[in-house]
Amino acid sequence: MKLFHSFLVMLLAVSLAIISCNSKQPKEPDPVRRKSPTAIASVKHADTYIKVVYGQPYKSGREIFGELVPFGEVWRTGANEATEITTTKDILFSGEQLEAGTYSLFSIPGEESWTIILNSELGLWGAFEYDSSNDVMRIDADAHQTEQSDEAFTIQFEEVTDDSTEMVIKWVQTEVRVPITFLSADTATS
Repeated sequence: MKLFHSFLVMLLAVSLAIISCNSKQPKEPDPVRRKSPTAIASVKHADTYIKVVYGQPYKSGREIFGELVPFGEVWRTGANEATEITTTKDILFSGEQLEAGTYSLFSIPGEESWTIILNSELGLWGAFEYDSSNDVMRIDADAHQTEQSDEAFTIQFEEVTDDSTEMVIKWVQTEVRVPITFLSADTATS
């Protein structure tokens, strides 16, 4: 009888354990929203599509250029992961031929001009592992002061024409424009 009683107690314990394991677990809370959300800028021209994916920080009362983003140092050009630019066809990026592909986009901000860097290393967090030996292209672009102050860091495409556009990087009262020319199949070089 004692053996039967022990068997029933053990069976009850195992049954309760199985039931508790199969019951619905409490749902994990939604992930905390990033302070700097992911943003996308894109432009399409004929069969060429250009997309920039970047983290969009906000000024939030901070001093930005020269302080939070030091002059003369490589910057991820946004927040979180390194900014990435993708083009589906060859283009002229500030007059230099850029092959179709995806590149990390870094910059070196200055008071009057910026160096814009396209780098072949992808999936980087910030500019911490930036390696200049992977640079595909470096171009210089003038930095202009604007009357309007932008709270959110923004990359967008403006001045879209039949064969060109401008990639505009702006934050607070600083604006940098990079001209882009779309290449047709007969003007692209290999």
